[in-house]
Amino acid sequence: MNQDPFYLIKQVVKVARPVHWIKNFALFAALIFSGNLYNDFLFSKVLLSFFSFSFATSATYIFNDMLDAGVDSLHPTKKNRPIASGQLSFLLALLEIIVLISLSLYIASYLNTLFLLTVIGYLSLQAAYSLGLKNLHIIDILIIATGFIIRVYAGAFVIDIHLSVWFLLCVISSALFLASGKRRAELNILESAGVTRRSLLKYGRELLNSYVTMFGNAAWMSWALFTFFESPQASTPVWIVLAELSRTTAINKLLMITIPVVIFGIMRYQSLIFEGKSEAPEKLLLTDISLISSVILWVALVVWILYGGISA
Repeated sequence: MNQDPFYLIKQVVKVARPVHWIKNFALFAALIFSGNLYNDFLFSKVLLSFFSFSFATSATYIFNDMLDAGVDSLHPTKKNRPIASGQLSFLLALLEIIVLISLSLYIASYLNTLFLLTVIGYLSLQAAYSLGLKNLHIIDILIIATGFIIRVYAGAFVIDIHLSVWFLLCVISSALFLASGKRRAELNILESAGVTRRSLLKYGRELLNSYVTMFGNAAWMSWALFTFFESPQASTPVWIVLAELSRTTAINKLLMITIPVVIFGIMRYQSLIFEGKSEAPEKLLLTDISLISSVILWVALVVWILYGGISA
């Protein structure tokens, strides 16, 4: 193991996988859709919750890497991880876990009790996943999806905001889509390398294909239903002008214009899944131009519709 301090710092950061923190932006969902994005007090609380969850997320990744070091050393890409490659000792990894969990729980306790319990629940669930639940087919996908759902609700808990059942349906469908897609692409990669994880032995290619298709359809349809039945109040002044021109535009369903963008994003992600490129969804969101563009456009439209008439 390289003893250079700067190299060790690099490995300490690398094993924490900060790129995966992008998943924790889901905590801002409740803030945005409740119309409180420009509320400085609530924004600061959600920002703190983001760092609390990010530290907790990194701790669970390190714990999982410690348990899987032997298996990961045989994996075509995971063999380069700091612990699997022997560049970071188990002792340093354990110390990093303790520091990260301590920081996470300290911030969570400052915010509120319900959020603290949510973080503890998330850590417990991920520990159970690493210790064996990841080897149970179907259960592994459900737990991965639950992680996304917990993030969204944690963001709601920290600012005490209610989320509609239609929005919950969107979150669940999208989470299951991402989780099943992750397993489908992972199957491609591991098959080509001649190795596999225990839970993947239970999945056939056709079964995972059906999961991806089913949850992909559920994701865009649930978003369409949300925009129709629970669309938040739009505030962009241009819609007031349009409303004078036609009764059609006077109906507050303006988020429905984002449906084609959502469909495109899902279709693009599915194409990447079947090409075996989505083992790490967060990396695709940072590398695939088409996917990045659809996400940016979707976010821009949502913010424009909901906040265009509000000055920061």
